[in-house]
Amino acid sequence: MTANELRSKFLDFFKSKGHTIIPSASLIPKETDPSVLFTTAGMQQFKQYYLNPDETRDARITTSQKCIRTIDIDEVGDDTHLTFFEMLGNFSFGYPDKENSYFKKETIKYGWEFLTETFGIDKSRIYATYFKGENGVSEDKESLDILKEIDGLKEIKPQGFTDNFWSLGTENSPGGPTVEFYVDGIELWNCVFNEYILKNGKYEHSDNKGVDTGMGLERLAMIMEGKNNVYETELFQLIFSKIEELSGKIYEQDEMETKKDSGHKAGYAVRDIDGRTVGMLDEKIPKLMRIIADHLKAATFIISDGVMPSNVQRGYVLRKLIRRAIRYGKILGIENNFTKQIVKVIIEIYKEYKELENNKEKIFEELEKEEIKYKNAIAKALKNANLVFARRPKENGSFWTADEVKADNLGRLAFQLYQQDGLPLEETFEFWKSNNIDFDEEEIANVFKKELKKHQDLSRTASAGMFKGGLTDAGEETAKLHTATHLLLAALREILSVEIYQKGSNITAERLRFDFNYPQKLTPEQIKKVEDLVNEKIKENLPVEMTEMPKDEALKISKVSFDPSKYGDIVKVYKIGDPSTSSGQVFSIEVCGGPHAKSTVELGKFKIIKEEASSAGVRRIKAILT
Repeated sequence: MTANELRSKFLDFFKSKGHTIIPSASLIPKETDPSVLFTTAGMQQFKQYYLNPDETRDARITTSQKCIRTIDIDEVGDDTHLTFFEMLGNFSFGYPDKENSYFKKETIKYGWEFLTETFGIDKSRIYATYFKGENGVSEDKESLDILKEIDGLKEIKPQGFTDNFWSLGTENSPGGPTVEFYVDGIELWNCVFNEYILKNGKYEHSDNKGVDTGMGLERLAMIMEGKNNVYETELFQLIFSKIEELSGKIYEQDEMETKKDSGHKAGYAVRDIDGRTVGMLDEKIPKLMRIIADHLKAATFIISDGVMPSNVQRGYVLRKLIRRAIRYGKILGIENNFTKQIVKVIIEIYKEYKELENNKEKIFEELEKEEIKYKNAIAKALKNANLVFARRPKENGSFWTADEVKADNLGRLAFQLYQQDGLPLEETFEFWKSNNIDFDEEEIANVFKKELKKHQDLSRTASAGMFKGGLTDAGEETAKLHTATHLLLAALREILSVEIYQKGSNITAERLRFDFNYPQKLTPEQIKKVEDLVNEKIKENLPVEMTEMPKDEALKISKVSFDPSKYGDIVKVYKIGDPSTSSGQVFSIEVCGGPHAKSTVELGKFKIIKEEASSAGVRRIKAILT
């Protein structure tokens, strides 16, 4: 069966068991879930249902969820690690009170039935694991007893907290023991029984119990196709064929190690399609092609869901994926822009996902732009490096030679090329080697890491400002503009949507910059309405009042834009407006810690000077007071 057929079989099986099929959620989590950049698991879109099962009308749900995980990005290309994958899952909420809900018995038996009867996997190839009890949580004897009842399941292994207990690890989040099914020693299906809530660092029993299972489509395809790894499945073979065509290299390379001679490192022989050795690589050809295929597949889906390459957050991850793919394509000898040609194949493989076809022109456009940007950055970086080595003056007016540029200088230069021009450290090393510069990679890498940490520390300080809220100072003009951001947020919520949240700000004595979630460009009419409403509130001479109160109490009356755990137990709440004004109500209520004006009339006139995109799904307003 093809991957599309496997996916359909899974969904149809659980539909026959009374589950509602829900389409895959976007790779971009809802604004209410800022804990991760991307959707990383099938249960993510249903998190609130485990704590509040009445919010869903369906007690039984099944999905095939597209996911992105980059935590193991450096491992991509081995037999199991992927950046993009699909998670097949079945879910139940509100057991035992919610009608149609189920828990451990049904979950375990559904899993066994699907593997052994629907797919006919020999029972002798399967074993199961369960939670043996650890970290103050008792053994899952209920699951063990159910597993013992299964005819044909010969082996049941006890496992500890790390292997067989799932939890987000955040306060008030669900968690619980797991049962896992292994086929041929490969973990295939993870069944999580959410019966605990994490409170004050301890797992307490929850009144509402839920089921969350996950099975990787790629691993299922590997097992059903009898392959040794996920990359050998039909989900990748056509992509590899296209990379072979573009590079002139073949996927299956002899692992011919050469001995060190003539100053060359040991490596793997690179052969062209005629079998001639054309070079040496540190990595095997299959791994390079796997990385290109995986990263461009992930980039295709990410762009389709609205993220564009940038230097921050999701856009940065996307840019890294694309540039890694380009870099490895270059190593394979692909000199021309190539990502579009590979992505055409990816879109055909995943034709079940209509959004790829619908957004293909945008995907092609962004990839083409990123290839051009990256190559321009590389050219500029190499030129800069040449200038440093050839033209860098000493104090006495002469110039440095390559031998005199020591590790500290080279490390700082490498970081400059990375930070300003986007040149990866590995490419810098390759350039220096090609110019016969002798250096110690480990020493320079250490200097590079120190410079990177220094930059990250400075960035955090700069982004926080001297004061909370993105302010650069506590002066009178800055305080006025800070107060104006409160009015701006309230106006945006009134004009556009009550679900508008602040996504970032930067305030100087001259202007304010305010980022907020919104899916599209504001029209001139919307901008004028927002501006007029802010100026209306300024003219009303509304008082700006501050009250200190417990955080829990404050969160009942104020919609905060940031993680509440970052605030202390006692917070400052700023209210703008009072019932005696013409509006008859408080216009703005925010938890905040920065300096403010005493009344709105002090602000003068509010003027929006620019509205633009900040990142995918985030708009930016720049404004001044006159």
